[in-house]
Amino acid sequence: MLVRAQVLVCGGTGCLSSKSQQIKDAFVENIKALGLDNEIQVIQTGCFGLCEKGPIVIVYPDQTFYSHVAVEDVAKICSEHLLKGRIYEPKAYKEATEEELAKIKSFGEVGFYNKQLRIALRNCGMINPFDINEAIGRNAYQALGKCLTEYTPTEVIDIMKKSGLRGRGGGGFPTGLKWELCAKNQADQKYVICNADEGDPGAFMDRSVLECDPHSVIEAMAIAGYAIGATMGYVYIRAEYPVAVERLQFAINQAREYGLLGKDIFGSGFDFDIDIRLGAGAFVCGEETALIASIEGERGMPRNKPPFPAQKGLWGKPTIINNVETFANVPVIILNGWEWFSSIGTEKSKGTKVFALGGKIKNTGLVEIPMGTTLREVIYDIGGGCPNGKAFKAVQTGGPSGGCLTAKHLDTPIDYDNLIALGSMMGSGGMIVMDENNCMVDVARFFLDFTVDESCGKCTPCREGTKRMLEILKKITHGEGTLEDLKTLEDLAHMIKDSSLCGLGQSAPNPVLSTLANFKDEYLAHVVDKKCPAGVCKALLTFEITDDCIGCTKCKRNCPADAISGDLKQKHYIDPAKCIKCGSCVKGCPKNAIVVK
Repeated sequence: MLVRAQVLVCGGTGCLSSKSQQIKDAFVENIKALGLDNEIQVIQTGCFGLCEKGPIVIVYPDQTFYSHVAVEDVAKICSEHLLKGRIYEPKAYKEATEEELAKIKSFGEVGFYNKQLRIALRNCGMINPFDINEAIGRNAYQALGKCLTEYTPTEVIDIMKKSGLRGRGGGGFPTGLKWELCAKNQADQKYVICNADEGDPGAFMDRSVLECDPHSVIEAMAIAGYAIGATMGYVYIRAEYPVAVERLQFAINQAREYGLLGKDIFGSGFDFDIDIRLGAGAFVCGEETALIASIEGERGMPRNKPPFPAQKGLWGKPTIINNVETFANVPVIILNGWEWFSSIGTEKSKGTKVFALGGKIKNTGLVEIPMGTTLREVIYDIGGGCPNGKAFKAVQTGGPSGGCLTAKHLDTPIDYDNLIALGSMMGSGGMIVMDENNCMVDVARFFLDFTVDESCGKCTPCREGTKRMLEILKKITHGEGTLEDLKTLEDLAHMIKDSSLCGLGQSAPNPVLSTLANFKDEYLAHVVDKKCPAGVCKALLTFEITDDCIGCTKCKRNCPADAISGDLKQKHYIDPAKCIKCGSCVKGCPKNAIVVK
């Protein structure tokens, strides 16, 4: 059907939680009521990326960008824009620069996207994930057809090796080399596994790709199967991603219906099918051998390597495991050529990387940038810097396995080797920004608390060592730490790093080691001065009433611990022995006469 306009409504998980489904339904109803249903098409897409501004609606062909859209805004957008042809300004996205006042920007002009290069996210926000025809219209399955009709398996592997694509799940192992190692092992059955067990706090890159463009992953897995001689693939995805699971299963069914999965694909004699396996949300199952154990019905625990999965993986058969983002790059490399892909990025880190940008940052969301882009460009040019005029303090890359980098690292080009050299890592792509109000000791405690909870317990260094480290960090944040504790903390971190069984245990101490290296002064303040410079660690805070107190007694009445004394119209006092440091007095004071030190 030919239409004069399309209304694209974000259907990512974040926007769905903000009623984007109801927004889409409201557009359909209002457009029909205006008699425009034969002229205007409403499409629910995957995530647009700029989650901070959601729910997002984009009207094509003029690319008008509406942000923070609510159900009650839809009627106005329909009557003003779709019927009368004029932008509904109250919800139109506006952006201010140093050169100009805030002005309405079209989708193509939004600064958030200007420095991005979308390869893995190429179809995110562009197509309806439930319609295979839209994916095909964006070149889906052309790469698979090209491989099956023009290339031998060896030639496909050679293309991947020459492209320089490295695993986007955290390890950074060369994808083509992994495929080659598996292809060389002879077996009656081989397997392809897509690791969609994205467990880092704040990370949602893989989930979004599967929600937005599941066919890119399905196609890539089939290409990998052809390259290594596998006929079966599994997508291991956590059950906490119901939207991604639903869309992926729908896409698999559509691909089977179209003959793009199953027997004799493209009449080539090649058979390949995919099934979904749901994970229970264990962080350790992101480790490839633990993931394999989970698919087999065993407890998700790492195994000793070698043998590697490429030699002996799922049910003892040669297996390759790549994560969602890695697979999403494969079809584009096949279609555009390895030369094109390898021209992007740095010498040892080719292509782009997707990051989930979050924390104390103005523009939270999904960001895909060429390797070699600096942290400063991501945080300030794309992310917009820290909100509320706060100063940037640190950025955590690589999730619980990564490290915290400071302002002195902002001009570092982002790639695998540079981040590792600085005591952090790429990881799967989490990027959490922190400002002056974050306590770095508490940040290290938070990530280690997560690691302790998620440790599988198989090896002693990780199981017991991380617990002891967490105990020390809690001791420090409660004002009970000593200088000896700092030395013990560092020694334990190095021991765990050197002796843990799997990569997750080996990288667990990274947040502690990086904060000790870059924010030693904060640790010393907690231990020596018994102060938390950021004012986060409650046990180290003191509340005082200043001479601005007017004796209104409001703080006294609000205090749950009966720690405040004083008569009406007289200055009040806080008993530090009784104070539980809840902050109720600060929130209720009409004169801001209570300070926290």
